[in-house]
Amino acid sequence: MAYLLDADVFIRAKNLHYGFDFCPAFWEWLVAHNAAGKLFSVEKVGDEVRAIEDELSEWAGKLDARFFLRPDAEVLASMAAVGVWAQAQRYEASAISTFLQVADYYLVSHAHAGQHTVVTHEVPSTSTRKIKIPDACIGVGVKCMTPYQMLRLERARFVLGPRP
Repeated sequence: MAYLLDADVFIRAKNLHYGFDFCPAFWEWLVAHNAAGKLFSVEKVGDEVRAIEDELSEWAGKLDARFFLRPDAEVLASMAAVGVWAQAQRYEASAISTFLQVADYYLVSHAHAGQHTVVTHEVPSTSTRKIKIPDACIGVGVKCMTPYQMLRLERARFVLGPRP
């Protein structure tokens, strides 16, 4: 089991709690956990993050190619299952259409195929206008948690040390 991070984890981390300028340890932790095979994201999330053209996209552009997973045959089979789930729900047609075109769909499908845990800031919703990641995860039996839950479970520690 590995963690699969949503784009909002990277974006909020950069903009809020773990800016590159004052918390480089967070970003180093992500890279180290990826190298250990414990943490990834998906290609479509990588595309979203790199499209922003800022320090986050620069960081993402330097990552090993294995950080952002590409879909394989198992993921394609899970995409079909996630798509069937989405279409069987009470969502508006535009919500389903949008979901099936964005990174969220790929993220949930990758997690479903590999029995991974999705990490996102999104929360479940009763709205029929947008399919939220936690709702899709619940619907197809994928574990979902916040970045803070992941960091606590993994016992992440960002301890101050001497300045470089």
